[in-house]
Amino acid sequence: MTITDEFMLDMLKKTKQYSIVILKAGPKKKEASVEKIIWEHGRRNFSLRHEGLLSIVCPVADGSDVSGLGIFNASVEETKKIMDEDPGVKEGVFVYEIHPCRSFPGDSLP
Repeated sequence: MTITDEFMLDMLKKTKQYSIVILKAGPKKKEASVEKIIWEHGRRNFSLRHEGLLSIVCPVADGSDVSGLGIFNASVEETKKIMDEDPGVKEGVFVYEIHPCRSFPGDSLP
């Protein structure tokens, strides 16, 4: 398939605003009692996925300070409200960054 300028311009019109969250280790990430908090964070992610708010969630366990990546079907402001109520964020296990982005509705991982 040849990707023409016209094709690209047409496709770009079909993009939608999303928010990317980069979840990082917070000041309490290495405390001994965080497993239950992380479990409840995961439960909440399942709920957000079910509600259609968390389109893609990717835990990262590579030993870095990055704990995960999420793409939210919500504005930056809505996503901030969601993240501020996260059990891991509230307990200082995680901190996060939010960035606005655009993508194609319906995209998914293979």
